[in-house]
Amino acid sequence: MRTWSRGRTLGVGIGLIVLTNAIALGGVWWNRSSTPESALTLSERELGLPWRSLRLMENSGLALNLNLRVAGRQAGEFAGGQMVNGGMPEWLDAAKMAALGFPVDAARADGERPQNARQLPREVILVMELAGPAWQRALEKARESAGRHAAAAAANVGNKQFADRAKQANDELAREENLNSRLFVIDAGLDARLLREKYPDRSRFLLLRGTVRPVTHSRGDGAHQASGYVSRVGNGQVHVPHALRGPLESAPAIGERGSGGLRFSAELLVGRRLEPWLIGVTPLAKDIN
Repeated sequence: MRTWSRGRTLGVGIGLIVLTNAIALGGVWWNRSSTPESALTLSERELGLPWRSLRLMENSGLALNLNLRVAGRQAGEFAGGQMVNGGMPEWLDAAKMAALGFPVDAARADGERPQNARQLPREVILVMELAGPAWQRALEKARESAGRHAAAAAANVGNKQFADRAKQANDELAREENLNSRLFVIDAGLDARLLREKYPDRSRFLLLRGTVRPVTHSRGDGAHQASGYVSRVGNGQVHVPHALRGPLESAPAIGERGSGGLRFSAELLVGRRLEPWLIGVTPLAKDIN
């Protein structure tokens, strides 16, 4: 059997590395080579800093967590009717799943689950809206809950259970007003052009690739209904270029012990491959109160 010399093996290895890097850089160039598909100004609410202890473990760079929300069926009273970074939205019903290419069984009343739940996840294009009606509904729900529990506590002075619920509802309202992400997944499709025609405002609607998987849920009448679950958007993070890391590298994250977290605004662009990148980060204040 013919064997390669050490020098030849080394040369082939270096060549593969160079080729891989060239392909990656070419993909980045292609993604950024035309007018941005989306251009949004986000904040620390939507682009979360990882905790400093986790940043110290990563030597390769800094990435912000893309915090998105799903207004869905599975949420408690103090969750604003939403799930963070995944969930079953009301709009992702059987008809929408069929439009996304999933074979969907009809609802069944015999106690058996539709077979669609056994299908594999698929990549789709997800539409996210910044500070739109979905967030306004979550905000109004938090306000209504805080008002209702405050009234109940006032009518039951001295009752610790009512007082605790009122405090929890008021804390949730404060989080909704100041901390929770305003970026909600509101639609999905297979054609970016058609979605952009439906949602033309590029500074408000963000298009990214994500993953949807089929699930079923109980309708409450003994029947199971086919629907979908948003399980991933991109890789869940946005890389911070070295030139923009300065104000972020040692800053505290939201909720980190001893600090409320750094406030900042960030300019996010999305290219023709629906891949995001940052072009600017501006600190606004040291702490979120």
